[in-house]
Amino acid sequence: MLLAKKVSPRKIIVPNGLAEPIRNLIVIFIGNLICAIGFNGFIIPNKLISGGVTGTGIMIHYLIGLPTGLIIFLINIPIFILGARIIDRKFAIYSFISMMTISSLIEITHGIGHFIQINDLLIETIIGGALNGIGMGILFRNRVSQGGMDIIAAIFKKKFNMEIGAVLLSVNGTIICLSSILFGMRLAMYTLISLFICYQIVDKIQLGLDTKKTVIIVSNKPQQLADEIMQKLSRGVTFLNGEGGYNKDTKKIIYCTVTSTQVGKIKSLIDEIDPDAFITINSVQEVKGRGFKSIGF
Repeated sequence: MLLAKKVSPRKIIVPNGLAEPIRNLIVIFIGNLICAIGFNGFIIPNKLISGGVTGTGIMIHYLIGLPTGLIIFLINIPIFILGARIIDRKFAIYSFISMMTISSLIEITHGIGHFIQINDLLIETIIGGALNGIGMGILFRNRVSQGGMDIIAAIFKKKFNMEIGAVLLSVNGTIICLSSILFGMRLAMYTLISLFICYQIVDKIQLGLDTKKTVIIVSNKPQQLADEIMQKLSRGVTFLNGEGGYNKDTKKIIYCTVTSTQVGKIKSLIDEIDPDAFITINSVQEVKGRGFKSIGF
């Protein structure tokens, strides 16, 4: 009697060297698809402008009718040549792929606005800005850009030590001023609303919705508190040597970083162990190290 041998399905194993590029390509596609839907669904149908090279491409599209994706591609070519020579080549390569993707997706999703009938300029401005912010935030959080002014700003930072935010603000301010001259102040103001919402969401996604807090505790029971924090919150603790300015007492000061959702728990621990402890809690923009994921650029 022959027995059939059960064969388990083979798992697809992705080599370690390919895992990161595949993940980056998926992120590039998803992020840019969301941006393209935001542009063609809400921003372009209402004659609004975006920032940077994309905004310039949209404005030229309004004026002469050339496809927006083609204009973005043509403007980006000299920028990427500079970027590859001056900035990190890996960043430039992924950003070039991202630029090609957004250019293609803007053309593929052209006309999607015909299927969206909200007929309220303010609501469409908000949705368009939100979608653009979500897409850009996904890209920035994974260390990818759409090219264009992001690369120009990085070049100015490296060559002239100018802040990236200041460069992008100057460029986008100029684009909006031009759009107000060409298309009227009303649409320029709606563009500002869209950009404000976009950059707020970019920051939230890039930095994470669950913000981090730095906690400094001055207590008479530092070791007991530190043990409880490490055991119950699974957070590392650092002791700093301090000295009272008035009575000159030496103390061990507890320094640790927690998530915002853990703040209530750490307060409860302190109240149980040492209700007279002195505490300061501050928000931090970025944390990198054991127990925390690195974010953005």
